Amino acid sequence: MGDRSGIFAGSDPFEIARGWLAEAETSEPNDPNAIALATVDGAGMPNVRMVLLKEIEADAFLFYTNYGSAKAREIDVSGRAAFVLHWKSLRRQIRVRGWTSREDSLKADEYFRSRSLQSRLGAWASRQSEPLSSRAALVAEVARVTASKGISPARPSFWGGIRIKPVEVEFWADGAFRLHDRFQWRRESPGDEWSVIRLSP
Repeated sequence: MGDRSGIFAGSDPFEIARGWLAEAETSEPNDPNAIALATVDGAGMPNVRMVLLKEIEADAFLFYTNYGSAKAREIDVSGRAAFVLHWKSLRRQIRVRGWTSREDSLKADEYFRSRSLQSRLGAWASRQSEPLSSRAALVAEVARVTASKGISPARPSFWGGIRIKPVEVEFWADGAFRLHDRFQWRRESPGDEWSVIRLSP
């Protein structure tokens, strides 16, 4: 386990990540749970975009999306994804790489119901990542969906969670003279025991 102490101490990387995120929620001005999510398409071309991490589970990280989106289609092809959480206010980041699976059961239903009505209607109306003729066309589709789905729309089958079970989690904190602290947690596959090493900055 090296010489880990302070903000790096602990035997569970998910617990450490939850602690860091809780700190960021008090200091980061906007969206402390924003992650830069990286995927690759079938030809191996990388892609990255910002999404909101919604939960750090006991052994995974969870976000939600339209399953027709580019990110979801790319994840379907590879079964893998990576992301980074970066907090400028704390001068820290967490990098994650792992295997993916869908969360499209009751948990996804519950989260969908917790969203604002506008967000739920928007999820129905948007054909995410598909060409759009105009904003007016999108607004018209929202109006059509509102008329047909009412004030309590159920979760659409094309929308749900994506769970990332990591095989690597790296915690990074800024250090004086650019001598940063980096600890990488690694395992061969989800469910295996972790090994932890300190990396050079």
